[in-house]
Amino acid sequence: MRVLVVEDQPKMQDLLCRGLQQGGYAVDTAADGPSALHQATESAYDAILLDVMLPGLDGFEVLRRLRAAERWTPVLMLTARDAVQDRVRGLDGGADDYIVKPFAFSELLSRLRAVIRRGRPARPVVLRCGPLELDPATRTTTVRGTEVALSPREFALLEMLLDRDGAVVTRTELLDHVWDSSYDGVSNVVDVYVRNLRDKIDRRFGVRLIHTVRGAGYRIAEAA
Repeated sequence: MRVLVVEDQPKMQDLLCRGLQQGGYAVDTAADGPSALHQATESAYDAILLDVMLPGLDGFEVLRRLRAAERWTPVLMLTARDAVQDRVRGLDGGADDYIVKPFAFSELLSRLRAVIRRGRPARPVVLRCGPLELDPATRTTTVRGTEVALSPREFALLEMLLDRDGAVVTRTELLDHVWDSSYDGVSNVVDVYVRNLRDKIDRRFGVRLIHTVRGAGYRIAEAA
C-alpha cells in the first residue's frame, strides 16, 4: 500500500513515516499544500493523510481541489483542531475520516485501513488463497494454521497479490505500491522479494501459489 503523508511539522512527519513504514506501507511525503496537490494528482496513492494547518494551501483547500479534479483517493484528515465545525467542514469537503491530534497510532492505522477498504470494491477482512491466510488487521500470515514470519515489505507485496484475487500484477505496479518514490535501489528488487516469499511459503509448505506470468508479472492462485 502506498500512502502520501502531508504534514509540515518535521517531527510529526517523521513519526508518521516511521510508524507507517513499520506497518508495511510505502510512504511519500509533502510539507505544504501546493506540493501535496501536485503529488496527489501526479501519482496513484491508496490513501492520503492530510494535515489541516499547512503553508501555501491549507488541508481544506487541498482537499477541495482534489475532489474538484475528480481525484477520489481516500483522505484521512489530521488536525489539532477538535471543534465540531472543523470536523464538519472536512467531512463535507470530501474527507473520508478525521482524527484529532494527539492520537494513538494503533487507532490511526485502524482508521487508515478502514478508509482504504471503503475506497475499494468489497473484499474479505482476511485474504485467502488455498491454505494461505493473510490478516491485514493483525498483520499475520499463516499456512495451514502455521504462522509465517514476513518482513513489512514482504507482507505488503503478498497482500497486494492476494488483493488482486488471481489477476496478474505487473512488476511496475508492485514497485509503485510497495516501495515509495525515493527508492533508488536494484531494479530486480521485486523478483528478489517474490523469491523470498516462495522460499517462506511455497517451498516451505510444499504448495504452489505464487506464479510468474512471463512478460507480465506475478499472480497468486492455487495450482490447477
